[in-house]
Amino acid sequence: MKYIIILGDGMADEPITSLENKTTIQAAATPYMDLLARKGRNGLLDTVPEGFAPGSEIANLSVMGYHIPSVYEGRGVLEAASMGVDILPGEMGMRCNLVCMEGDLLKNHSAGHISTSEATELIRFLNNELGDDIFSFYPGVSYRHLLKMKGGDKYLHCTPPHDIPEQPFRPHLVQPGNDEARGTAEALNRLILASQEILSDHPVNKKRIAEGKSPANSIWPWSPGFRPKMKPFNEMFPIKTGSVISAVDLIRGIGVYAGLEVIMVEGATGLYDTNYEGKAQAALKALKEKDFVYLHIEASDEAGHEGDAALKVRTIENLDTRIVKTIYEETTQWDEPVTIAILPDHPTPCAIRTHTRAPIPFLIYHRDIKPDSVEVYDEFAAREGSYGLLHGDQFMKAVFESGK
Repeated sequence: MKYIIILGDGMADEPITSLENKTTIQAAATPYMDLLARKGRNGLLDTVPEGFAPGSEIANLSVMGYHIPSVYEGRGVLEAASMGVDILPGEMGMRCNLVCMEGDLLKNHSAGHISTSEATELIRFLNNELGDDIFSFYPGVSYRHLLKMKGGDKYLHCTPPHDIPEQPFRPHLVQPGNDEARGTAEALNRLILASQEILSDHPVNKKRIAEGKSPANSIWPWSPGFRPKMKPFNEMFPIKTGSVISAVDLIRGIGVYAGLEVIMVEGATGLYDTNYEGKAQAALKALKEKDFVYLHIEASDEAGHEGDAALKVRTIENLDTRIVKTIYEETTQWDEPVTIAILPDHPTPCAIRTHTRAPIPFLIYHRDIKPDSVEVYDEFAAREGSYGLLHGDQFMKAVFESGK
Protein backbone atom coordinates (compact mmCIF):
# COMPACT_ATOMS: atom_id res chain seq x y z
CA MET A 1 0.00 0.00 0.00
CA LYS A 2 1.14 3.54 -0.84
CA TYR A 3 -0.14 6.65 0.93
CA ILE A 4 -0.65 10.27 -0.11
CA ILE A 5 -2.00 13.18 1.93
CA ILE A 6 -3.39 16.05 -0.19
CA LEU A 7 -3.68 19.09 2.07
CA GLY A 8 -5.46 22.26 0.92
CA ASP A 9 -4.17 24.79 3.44
CA GLY A 10 -6.96 26.87 4.99
CA MET A 11 -9.53 25.37 2.62
CA ALA A 12 -12.33 25.10 5.20
CA ASP A 13 -14.55 28.10 5.84
CA GLU A 14 -17.88 29.23 7.27
CA PRO A 15 -21.14 29.93 5.39
CA ILE A 16 -20.79 33.13 3.34
CA THR A 17 -23.75 35.33 2.39
CA SER A 18 -22.40 36.09 -1.09
CA LEU A 19 -22.16 32.34 -1.73
CA GLU A 20 -25.81 31.73 -0.83
CA ASN A 21 -24.80 30.84 2.72
CA LYS A 22 -22.49 28.08 1.52
CA THR A 23 -18.91 27.57 2.57
CA THR A 24 -16.23 27.93 -0.07
CA ILE A 25 -15.91 24.14 -0.29
CA GLN A 26 -19.68 23.77 -0.71
CA ALA A 27 -19.78 26.52 -3.34
CA ALA A 28 -16.87 25.06 -5.32
CA ALA A 29 -17.41 22.46 -8.04
CA THR A 30 -15.42 19.51 -6.65
CA PRO A 31 -16.54 16.36 -8.52
CA TYR A 32 -13.40 14.39 -7.65
CA MET A 33 -13.30 15.19 -3.95
CA ASP A 34 -17.02 14.37 -3.84
CA LEU A 35 -16.33 11.09 -5.63
CA LEU A 36 -13.66 10.11 -3.13
CA ALA A 37 -15.88 11.13 -0.21
CA ARG A 38 -18.61 8.92 -1.64
CA LYS A 39 -16.27 5.98 -2.26
CA GLY A 40 -14.32 6.45 0.98
CA ARG A 41 -14.83 7.26 4.64
CA ASN A 42 -15.15 10.68 6.21
CA GLY A 43 -14.83 12.53 9.48
CA LEU A 44 -13.71 15.64 11.32
CA LEU A 45 -10.28 16.29 12.79
CA ASP A 46 -9.36 18.62 15.63
CA THR A 47 -5.92 19.88 14.58
CA VAL A 48 -5.30 22.51 17.27
CA PRO A 49 -4.72 21.28 20.84
CA GLU A 50 -6.00 23.37 23.73
CA GLY A 51 -3.61 26.16 24.63
CA PHE A 52 -2.15 26.56 21.13
CA ALA A 53 -3.00 29.11 18.44
CA PRO A 54 -4.45 27.79 15.15
CA GLY A 55 -1.37 28.36 13.04
CA SER A 56 -0.31 26.26 10.07
CA GLU A 57 2.74 25.03 11.97
CA ILE A 58 0.57 23.64 14.77
CA ALA A 59 -2.08 22.25 12.45
CA ASN A 60 0.29 20.53 10.02
CA LEU A 61 2.38 19.00 12.79
CA SER A 62 -0.88 17.74 14.28
CA VAL A 63 -2.10 16.31 10.97
CA MET A 64 1.22 14.45 10.71
CA GLY A 65 0.65 12.88 14.09
CA TYR A 66 3.17 14.77 16.23
CA HIS A 67 2.42 15.49 19.90
CA ILE A 68 2.43 19.28 19.83
CA PRO A 69 3.43 19.98 23.45
CA SER A 70 6.49 17.74 23.00
CA VAL A 71 7.81 19.06 19.67
CA TYR A 72 6.54 22.59 19.05
CA GLU A 73 9.23 25.27 19.09
CA GLY A 74 7.76 27.91 16.79
CA ARG A 75 7.39 28.43 13.08
CA GLY A 76 10.72 30.16 12.48
CA VAL A 77 12.92 27.21 13.37
CA LEU A 78 10.91 24.91 11.10
CA GLU A 79 11.33 27.31 8.21
CA ALA A 80 15.02 27.63 9.02
CA ALA A 81 15.46 23.90 8.40
CA SER A 82 13.99 24.28 4.91
CA MET A 83 16.27 27.25 4.23
CA GLY A 84 19.36 25.31 5.34
CA VAL A 85 19.95 27.65 8.30
CA ASP A 86 21.03 25.82 11.44
CA ILE A 87 19.65 26.97 14.78
CA LEU A 88 22.49 26.41 17.24
CA PRO A 89 22.30 26.10 21.04
CA GLY A 90 21.71 29.54 22.51
CA GLU A 91 20.03 30.79 19.34
CA MET A 92 16.36 31.56 18.74
CA GLY A 93 14.64 31.53 15.36
CA MET A 94 11.58 33.59 14.41
CA ARG A 95 9.42 33.96 11.32
CA CYS A 96 10.05 37.45 9.98
CA ASN A 97 7.35 38.79 7.69
CA LEU A 98 7.82 41.74 5.41
CA VAL A 99 4.56 43.63 5.96
CA CYS A 100 2.92 46.80 4.72
CA MET A 101 2.19 49.56 7.21
CA GLU A 102 -0.14 52.43 6.35
CA GLY A 103 0.21 55.07 9.03
CA ASP A 104 -0.41 53.30 12.33
CA LEU A 105 -2.23 50.41 10.65
CA LEU A 106 -0.80 47.07 9.61
CA LYS A 107 -2.37 47.14 6.14
CA ASN A 108 -1.47 43.56 5.13
CA HIS A 109 0.72 40.69 6.29
CA SER A 110 2.38 40.03 2.93
CA ALA A 111 3.48 43.43 1.59
CA GLY A 112 1.06 42.84 -1.24
CA HIS A 113 2.54 39.38 -1.91
CA ILE A 114 5.91 40.90 -2.71
CA SER A 115 8.05 38.95 -5.16
CA THR A 116 10.88 36.82 -3.84
CA SER A 117 13.49 38.80 -5.79
CA GLU A 118 12.31 42.13 -4.34
CA ALA A 119 12.05 40.67 -0.85
CA THR A 120 15.52 39.13 -1.03
CA GLU A 121 17.00 42.52 -1.86
CA LEU A 122 15.23 44.08 1.13
CA ILE A 123 16.20 41.32 3.59
CA ARG A 124 19.85 41.54 2.56
CA PHE A 125 19.66 45.32 2.98
CA LEU A 126 18.19 44.85 6.45
CA ASN A 127 20.93 42.41 7.39
CA ASN A 128 23.59 44.89 6.27
CA GLU A 129 21.98 47.79 8.12
CA LEU A 130 20.53 46.14 11.24
CA GLY A 131 22.30 42.79 11.49
CA ASP A 132 24.96 42.47 14.17
CA ASP A 133 26.35 39.97 16.68
CA ILE A 134 22.83 39.45 18.05
CA PHE A 135 20.47 39.62 15.04
CA SER A 136 20.75 38.14 11.56
CA PHE A 137 18.25 38.09 8.71
CA TYR A 138 17.88 35.31 6.14
CA PRO A 139 15.80 35.61 2.94
CA GLY A 140 13.03 33.12 2.26
CA VAL A 141 10.11 33.15 -0.19
CA SER A 142 7.92 36.19 -0.97
CA TYR A 143 7.07 37.84 2.37
CA ARG A 144 8.22 34.91 4.56
CA HIS A 145 11.73 35.25 6.03
CA LEU A 146 13.83 34.27 9.03
CA LEU A 147 15.24 36.29 11.91
CA LYS A 148 17.81 34.61 14.14
CA MET A 149 18.67 36.01 17.57
CA LYS A 150 21.52 34.96 19.83
CA GLY A 151 20.65 34.76 23.50
CA GLY A 152 16.97 35.47 23.01
CA ASP A 153 14.23 34.34 25.38
CA LYS A 154 11.38 32.55 23.58
CA TYR A 155 8.77 33.30 26.26
CA LEU A 156 7.14 36.09 24.29
CA HIS A 157 3.63 37.04 23.26
CA CYS A 158 3.74 37.66 19.51
CA THR A 159 0.74 38.39 17.30
CA PRO A 160 0.79 36.77 13.84
CA PRO A 161 0.44 39.65 11.34
CA HIS A 162 -2.24 37.82 9.36
CA ASP A 163 -4.43 38.08 12.48
CA ILE A 164 -4.53 41.88 12.46
CA PRO A 165 -5.09 43.25 8.92
CA GLU A 166 -6.16 46.91 8.90
CA GLN A 167 -5.60 47.19 12.67
CA PRO A 168 -3.24 49.48 14.65
CA PHE A 169 0.09 47.71 14.99
CA ARG A 170 1.43 49.25 18.20
CA PRO A 171 -0.91 47.39 20.59
CA HIS A 172 0.35 44.17 18.99
CA LEU A 173 4.09 44.73 19.33
CA VAL A 174 6.04 41.95 21.06
CA GLN A 175 5.16 41.50 24.73
CA PRO A 176 7.30 39.59 27.28
CA GLY A 177 5.83 36.40 28.67
CA ASN A 178 7.77 36.83 31.90
CA ASP A 179 10.25 39.26 33.46
CA GLU A 180 13.25 37.41 32.02
CA ALA A 181 11.93 37.94 28.47
CA ARG A 182 11.47 41.70 28.84
CA GLY A 183 14.86 42.53 27.32
CA THR A 184 14.21 40.28 24.31
CA ALA A 185 10.81 41.91 23.68
CA GLU A 186 12.25 45.40 23.91
CA ALA A 187 15.09 44.54 21.52
CA LEU A 188 12.68 43.07 18.96
CA ASN A 189 10.37 46.08 19.12
CA ARG A 190 13.32 48.43 18.59
CA LEU A 191 14.22 46.34 15.55
CA ILE A 192 10.68 46.63 14.13
CA LEU A 193 10.67 50.41 14.46
CA ALA A 194 14.20 50.70 13.08
CA SER A 195 13.19 48.68 10.02
CA GLN A 196 10.37 51.14 9.33
CA GLU A 197 12.83 54.02 9.39
CA ILE A 198 15.13 52.53 6.76
CA LEU A 199 12.72 50.60 4.52
CA SER A 200 10.39 53.47 3.64
CA ASP A 201 12.89 55.12 1.26
CA HIS A 202 14.39 51.97 -0.22
CA PRO A 203 14.32 51.94 -4.06
CA VAL A 204 12.36 48.66 -4.10
CA ASN A 205 9.57 50.28 -2.12
CA LYS A 206 9.63 53.52 -4.09
CA LYS A 207 9.19 51.47 -7.25
CA ARG A 208 6.36 49.42 -5.73
CA ILE A 209 4.52 52.57 -4.64
CA ALA A 210 4.93 54.08 -8.12
CA GLU A 211 3.38 50.89 -9.55
CA GLY A 212 0.42 51.10 -7.16
CA LYS A 213 1.64 48.15 -5.05
CA SER A 214 1.91 47.81 -1.28
CA PRO A 215 5.41 48.66 -0.02
CA ALA A 216 7.29 46.29 2.28
CA ASN A 217 7.97 49.01 4.81
CA SER A 218 8.32 47.04 8.05
CA ILE A 219 9.39 43.70 9.45
CA TRP A 220 7.16 41.73 11.80
CA PRO A 221 8.93 38.96 13.77
CA TRP A 222 6.81 36.30 15.48
CA SER A 223 6.62 32.61 16.47
CA PRO A 224 9.92 32.32 18.38
CA GLY A 225 11.55 29.05 19.35
CA PHE A 226 14.65 26.90 19.68
CA ARG A 227 15.69 23.88 17.66
CA PRO A 228 12.91 21.23 17.93
CA LYS A 229 13.33 17.56 18.80
CA MET A 230 11.18 15.51 16.44
CA LYS A 231 11.15 11.79 15.71
CA PRO A 232 11.48 10.82 12.06
CA PHE A 233 8.08 10.08 10.54
CA ASN A 234 9.07 6.50 9.69
CA GLU A 235 9.71 5.78 13.36
CA MET A 236 6.13 6.77 14.17
CA PHE A 237 4.23 5.11 11.33
CA PRO A 238 4.67 2.01 9.14
CA ILE A 239 6.56 3.46 6.18
CA LYS A 240 10.19 3.29 5.13
CA THR A 241 10.47 6.31 2.85
CA GLY A 242 8.50 9.47 2.18
CA SER A 243 8.48 12.91 0.57
CA VAL A 244 6.98 16.33 1.18
CA ILE A 245 5.99 18.76 -1.58
CA SER A 246 5.16 22.38 -0.78
CA ALA A 247 5.81 25.92 -1.95
CA VAL A 248 6.40 27.22 1.58
CA ASP A 249 9.41 26.89 3.86
CA LEU A 250 7.29 26.00 6.89
CA ILE A 251 6.02 22.71 5.45
CA ARG A 252 9.36 21.87 3.87
CA GLY A 253 11.02 22.48 7.24
CA ILE A 254 8.60 20.10 8.95
CA GLY A 255 9.56 17.60 6.27
CA VAL A 256 13.26 18.04 7.02
CA TYR A 257 12.79 17.36 10.74
CA ALA A 258 10.43 14.48 9.92
CA GLY A 259 13.11 12.84 7.79
CA LEU A 260 11.13 13.18 4.57
CA GLU A 261 12.68 14.06 1.23
CA VAL A 262 11.82 17.65 0.28
CA ILE A 263 10.83 17.96 -3.39
CA MET A 264 10.94 21.38 -5.04
CA VAL A 265 8.59 22.09 -7.95
CA GLU A 266 9.36 24.83 -10.44
CA GLY A 267 6.58 27.40 -10.55
CA ALA A 268 5.17 26.50 -7.13
CA THR A 269 4.27 29.93 -5.74
CA GLY A 270 1.96 29.28 -2.79
CA LEU A 271 -0.69 31.41 -4.50
CA TYR A 272 -3.61 30.88 -6.91
CA ASP A 273 -1.16 30.80 -9.84
CA THR A 274 0.89 27.93 -8.44
CA ASN A 275 2.00 25.10 -10.71
CA TYR A 276 -0.77 22.61 -9.89
CA GLU A 277 0.14 20.27 -12.73
CA GLY A 278 3.79 20.24 -11.77
CA LYS A 279 2.95 19.43 -8.18
CA ALA A 280 0.62 16.60 -9.21
CA GLN A 281 3.24 15.05 -11.47
CA ALA A 282 5.95 15.43 -8.82
CA ALA A 283 3.68 13.71 -6.30
CA LEU A 284 2.99 10.80 -8.64
CA LYS A 285 6.68 10.36 -9.39
CA ALA A 286 7.54 10.45 -5.69
CA LEU A 287 4.74 7.98 -4.89
CA LYS A 288 6.14 5.49 -7.40
CA GLU A 289 9.51 5.64 -5.67
CA LYS A 290 8.50 5.99 -2.02
CA ASP A 291 5.82 4.81 0.40
CA PHE A 292 4.34 8.16 1.47
CA VAL A 293 3.83 11.67 0.06
CA TYR A 294 2.64 14.79 1.88
CA LEU A 295 1.39 17.18 -0.82
CA HIS A 296 0.65 20.68 0.51
CA ILE A 297 -1.18 23.37 -1.48
CA GLU A 298 -1.14 26.88 0.04
CA ALA A 299 -3.39 28.82 -2.36
CA SER A 300 -6.73 28.61 -0.49
CA ASP A 301 -5.19 29.90 2.74
CA GLU A 302 -3.81 33.01 1.03
CA ALA A 303 -7.19 33.67 -0.62
CA GLY A 304 -8.83 33.40 2.81
CA HIS A 305 -6.37 35.89 4.29
CA GLU A 306 -7.25 38.28 1.47
CA GLY A 307 -10.96 37.84 2.26
CA ASP A 308 -11.57 36.94 -1.40
CA ALA A 309 -14.30 34.28 -1.40
CA ALA A 310 -14.51 34.04 -5.19
CA LEU A 311 -10.77 33.46 -5.46
CA LYS A 312 -10.86 30.91 -2.66
CA VAL A 313 -13.60 28.96 -4.47
CA ARG A 314 -11.43 28.99 -7.60
CA THR A 315 -8.40 27.67 -5.70
CA ILE A 316 -10.48 24.79 -4.33
CA GLU A 317 -11.76 23.97 -7.81
CA ASN A 318 -8.19 24.02 -9.10
CA LEU A 319 -7.16 21.64 -6.34
CA ASP A 320 -9.94 19.28 -7.37
CA THR A 321 -9.48 19.28 -11.14
CA ARG A 322 -5.74 19.84 -11.40
CA ILE A 323 -4.48 17.82 -8.42
CA VAL A 324 -7.05 15.35 -7.10
CA LYS A 325 -8.34 14.27 -10.52
CA THR A 326 -4.83 13.66 -11.85
CA ILE A 327 -3.67 11.68 -8.83
CA TYR A 328 -6.87 9.64 -8.55
CA GLU A 329 -7.07 8.72 -12.25
CA GLU A 330 -3.38 7.81 -12.45
CA THR A 331 -3.18 5.75 -9.27
CA THR A 332 -6.30 3.73 -10.11
CA GLN A 333 -4.26 2.24 -12.96
CA TRP A 334 -1.50 1.03 -10.65
CA ASP A 335 -1.23 -2.56 -9.47
CA GLU A 336 -0.31 -1.47 -5.94
CA PRO A 337 -3.23 0.18 -4.11
CA VAL A 338 -2.91 3.79 -2.97
CA THR A 339 -4.61 5.40 0.02
CA ILE A 340 -5.61 9.00 -0.70
CA ALA A 341 -6.50 11.33 2.17
CA ILE A 342 -7.74 14.89 1.60
CA LEU A 343 -8.13 17.65 4.17
CA PRO A 344 -7.23 21.21 5.11
CA ASP A 345 -5.09 21.96 8.14
CA HIS A 346 -7.43 24.60 9.63
CA PRO A 347 -10.21 26.92 8.44
CA THR A 348 -9.29 30.38 7.14
CA PRO A 349 -12.70 32.06 6.95
CA CYS A 350 -12.90 34.87 4.41
CA ALA A 351 -15.12 36.89 6.75
CA ILE A 352 -12.40 37.31 9.38
CA ARG A 353 -9.31 36.72 7.16
CA THR A 354 -7.46 34.62 9.71
CA HIS A 355 -7.30 31.06 11.05
CA THR A 356 -9.80 29.48 13.42
CA ARG A 357 -9.54 26.35 15.53
CA ALA A 358 -12.74 24.66 14.29
CA PRO A 359 -12.38 20.95 13.37
CA ILE A 360 -11.73 20.35 9.69
CA PRO A 361 -13.32 17.79 7.30
CA PHE A 362 -11.27 14.89 5.98
CA LEU A 363 -11.77 11.90 3.71
CA ILE A 364 -9.78 8.68 3.41
CA TYR A 365 -10.08 6.53 0.28
CA HIS A 366 -8.55 3.43 -1.24
CA ARG A 367 -10.08 0.96 -3.63
CA ASP A 368 -10.90 -1.67 -1.00
CA ILE A 369 -12.19 0.58 1.78
CA LYS A 370 -15.77 0.13 2.94
CA PRO A 371 -17.58 3.46 2.25
CA ASP A 372 -19.74 5.25 4.76
CA SER A 373 -22.95 7.14 3.93
CA VAL A 374 -21.38 10.53 3.11
CA GLU A 375 -22.09 11.67 -0.46
CA VAL A 376 -20.05 14.89 -0.83
CA TYR A 377 -16.95 16.46 0.64
CA ASP A 378 -17.53 19.54 2.80
CA GLU A 379 -17.48 20.79 6.38
CA PHE A 380 -21.05 19.74 7.18
CA ALA A 381 -21.28 16.43 5.31
CA ALA A 382 -18.14 15.21 7.10
CA ARG A 383 -19.98 15.46 10.43
CA GLU A 384 -21.95 12.37 9.40
CA GLY A 385 -18.84 10.39 8.52
CA SER A 386 -18.00 7.08 10.14
CA TYR A 387 -14.79 8.37 11.74
CA GLY A 388 -16.62 10.95 13.84
CA LEU A 389 -14.34 13.52 15.47
CA LEU A 390 -10.65 12.57 15.73
CA HIS A 391 -7.85 14.19 17.75
CA GLY A 392 -4.06 14.22 17.71
CA ASP A 393 -2.45 11.27 15.94
CA GLN A 394 -5.78 9.48 15.44
CA PHE A 395 -6.10 10.77 11.87
CA MET A 396 -2.69 9.54 10.72
CA LYS A 397 -3.26 6.22 12.46
CA ALA A 398 -6.59 5.96 10.60
CA VAL A 399 -4.82 6.61 7.29
CA PHE A 400 -2.39 3.75 7.82
CA GLU A 401 -4.91 1.40 9.39
CA SER A 402 -7.47 1.91 6.61
CA GLY A 403 -5.61 -0.44 4.30
CA LYS A 404 -5.40 -3.30 6.75
